[in-house]
Amino acid sequence: MPRAPYAVRAELCRGRLHPEPEAAGRSPWQRDRDRIIHNSAFRKLQYKTQVFVNHEGDFFRTRLTHSLEVAQIARSIARRLDLDEDLTEALALAHDLGHPPFGHAGEEALDQGMRPAGGFDHNAQSLRVVTLLEARYAGFDGLNLTWETLEGLVKHNGPLASPPAYIASYDRMQALWLDTNPSAEAQVASLADDIAYHSHDLDDGMRAGLFGFDDIAGLPVVGPALAEARALGPGIAAQRLRHETIRRVIDVLVGDVVAEARARLAALDPACADDVRRAKRPVVAFGETVAAANRAIKEFLTVRMYRHWRVNRMTSKARRLVRELFSLLSTDPALLPAEWGARAAKESPLITVGDYIAGMTDRFALEEHRRLTDLSVPG
Repeated sequence: MPRAPYAVRAELCRGRLHPEPEAAGRSPWQRDRDRIIHNSAFRKLQYKTQVFVNHEGDFFRTRLTHSLEVAQIARSIARRLDLDEDLTEALALAHDLGHPPFGHAGEEALDQGMRPAGGFDHNAQSLRVVTLLEARYAGFDGLNLTWETLEGLVKHNGPLASPPAYIASYDRMQALWLDTNPSAEAQVASLADDIAYHSHDLDDGMRAGLFGFDDIAGLPVVGPALAEARALGPGIAAQRLRHETIRRVIDVLVGDVVAEARARLAALDPACADDVRRAKRPVVAFGETVAAANRAIKEFLTVRMYRHWRVNRMTSKARRLVRELFSLLSTDPALLPAEWGARAAKESPLITVGDYIAGMTDRFALEEHRRLTDLSVPG
């Protein structure tokens, strides 16, 4: 149990949209975490792109392994800051539930197609998944998560002055989207996402041969970590050197977040979790030097990995495939499976098709595109 006064507290939980009896032996956020892990959208993250499409290699990160790594880092930080680890873990595990197939390429294509209906945003889609699209319970749609978990999901990237359409329309739980900070637990989950994303993309980029040790030696944080790893002994194998480097990068980033958060919390001296929400700035952040280093790492990855010609080719194909899927299905909703076709007849076909495609794995999207475009493949 957390001892810090600024941590969320189970006894002060703001509840669920649909009241339910408490679960014996589990806090509200342990229950939320368990519901997230057991839902189909979480399982499908196994076959959704992080950077490399699933069939490009068994060792590259997927959305699922990324989410697990975020959760591990987030729990570690939450423990050191005396926060509620279970809420932090639930948010880390759920933060990518709304991602469509093929990563950001798929999101860009869906956003373009859905602009007449308000566009597509994966954070808003995560909220749709857990409040509407998951159909597991007789009494309600979605997972009926707590207010605190929903707040952390919609504010995954910070306060929302202009929330996406579905978030703005979801006002059934005390205006989740108001322009305030999320809890410290949600802020930890967000920073853990950055730490996992950048450090593990460095790992995957080297594994894929997009850049090598000499290319990262001049990066802040990364270069010193590589030097420390090389000092372990001459002739260390490349695989071991890569792992020794990346774990040192993670250690530096985590340590900096903890130190900066402790300093900010001491200055703010919050008496409760709502004091964190009302603060003029986040309480969980990188210090100035490491924040600059993190930006440098992101810039390096953007140029050397995310815009590498090999990644560009796959991104281009994925974007085109999702655009074609969306065009085919939204132009003729009769092509949708029966359950989805019935939904399209009752609500906006664009939104229905967006939900259908966003829930696809990379593999299913490829198969569905073949079924819709290749006469030799049965429908």
